Amino acid sequence: MFNVGIMKRLVTAVTAVALCSPPAALPAAERAAQPTAVGLWERDDSSGMPVAWFRILDCDGVYEGKIVRIFPKPGEDPSKWRCTECEGDQKNAPVIGITFIKGMRKNGLAYQGGSILDPRSGSVYNALMELSPDGQQLEVRGYFAIPLLGQSEMWKRIPANSLPPGRFASCSSSSPSRTDIRQ
Repeated sequence: MFNVGIMKRLVTAVTAVALCSPPAALPAAERAAQPTAVGLWERDDSSGMPVAWFRILDCDGVYEGKIVRIFPKPGEDPSKWRCTECEGDQKNAPVIGITFIKGMRKNGLAYQGGSILDPRSGSVYNALMELSPDGQQLEVRGYFAIPLLGQSEMWKRIPANSLPPGRFASCSSSSPSRTDIRQ
């Protein structure tokens, strides 16, 4: 026959596991309701003035970011800036429009497994991004080896119509999702 005590313990154990498990199997509608990092973002300096705008794109489940506008200091002309220290297909590429965040994969509100380029030096760092629950702030962290050895910036979301439609809105041809460099 069947033991009622064993059955109660089994039901209790299954319930506990279900309640404590991460929401990996959320219904599609609930996952779709979560905010994403896709869109336009602004980085401000310490005085609150804008420094640059960035566009985050979803490229078949791999997220990348482009520099779409730079607010120069008097006398600077960012349209002439080039990534002279970059390697590969980004060598001497214009800084405005360059794909500087690559290979990020979404996990809830976190984006991981990617890299971020510093176009001033050509250095590439590991990267993490964390979206606020309301989807209005994005913490971007570049780091060497481990996240503890890095630097974070806080970006704020700006309206999608701040740039003309389609400006820097396509995925790069060298994105990991397109070339299968990373799995």
